[in-house]
Amino acid sequence: MGLIHGGQLSTIAEQYNIPEQQWLDLSTGIAPFSYPVCNIPQNICQDLPTIRPSLIKAAQYYYQTEHCWPLAGSQQLIEKLPQLWLTKQQNLSSHNIVAAQAAKKRVYLPQAGYKEHQHAWLKAGYQLHFYQQFLPTEIEKGAVVVVINPNNPRADTFSVEQLSVLQQACKIKQALLVIDEAFADIFPSGFSFVEKLDPLSFDLQTENVIILRSIGKFFGLAGLRIGFVCTSKSWCEIIKNAIGPWSINGVALYITEQALQNIEWQKNQIRRLQRQSEKQVVLLKRHLPSHKIVSNALFITVFIENAAKVYQTLCEQSLYVRLTDENDALRFGIADEGQLIKLQKILIQFENIYININSTK
Repeated sequence: MGLIHGGQLSTIAEQYNIPEQQWLDLSTGIAPFSYPVCNIPQNICQDLPTIRPSLIKAAQYYYQTEHCWPLAGSQQLIEKLPQLWLTKQQNLSSHNIVAAQAAKKRVYLPQAGYKEHQHAWLKAGYQLHFYQQFLPTEIEKGAVVVVINPNNPRADTFSVEQLSVLQQACKIKQALLVIDEAFADIFPSGFSFVEKLDPLSFDLQTENVIILRSIGKFFGLAGLRIGFVCTSKSWCEIIKNAIGPWSINGVALYITEQALQNIEWQKNQIRRLQRQSEKQVVLLKRHLPSHKIVSNALFITVFIENAAKVYQTLCEQSLYVRLTDENDALRFGIADEGQLIKLQKILIQFENIYININSTK
């Protein structure tokens, strides 16, 4: 059985016996405003997909990176990375490979965060070590450290300075640093770790760093299944060979190149996401008072008592949000104007029910 994610409305609608068209689906962190898709040339669908130099150039500029490569969503590399790292470690070992594997199969992960990271490393037989608010300081040689920045669903962030210290610690220990920046597009320039790296020594600085970026979240195009990895030239070659040719469809490549080049649309997207997020936070605070709320411009997380019961009650009101894996919070995707009106109506109906939930805990 796979992990539970948001975005499974058909399953939820069937579970609660409510037609899909009646639901308000805020279960993902995908922007409610999508980059416009139109006028796709016929040959894009007819020809084999080609990763054009112009796409790579657009991505290099957008991510401010020296080397990057497209993926069929960052999930593609999350699944493959444990074996790629193990193979790389084996190739570096000149003696007693079995012992080397046993000593180095350790990964440090946030206790709460996107669980596909944890699932992939556990499946590959790695020992899991957890942290949350503070980055790990004691790192075993040859280990892996995974950072989700900003964290999903807790929304906390780490600064470039904190990550730089961690990178140096990983370098000393010959460890791999994986930074998942799936939601980083909504932050101002300088937030992404890759932006601080010196282009003149980029390869040396990224030989033990892999940064994952997503197109689906910020551009509202999750259905295209495309993202990017930013890392060293040698790591890019390893990843290219691992994923093989034609793993990303031509339509996704074509639209992504346009989206990465459209700076004006990107600026407008940030403004309207921030505006909608601020309105929604005010609304949630009004109807769910006395609860800790953390947010960014792509999702809002409400830490709430009896979160599982509240989740079920909201589903009964045709509101689909994401119950966190820890069952201690609800994550709301950002609503557009029409959805915000519907959300307010549901929350008004919910308030009296919520009082009854608390009285029976």
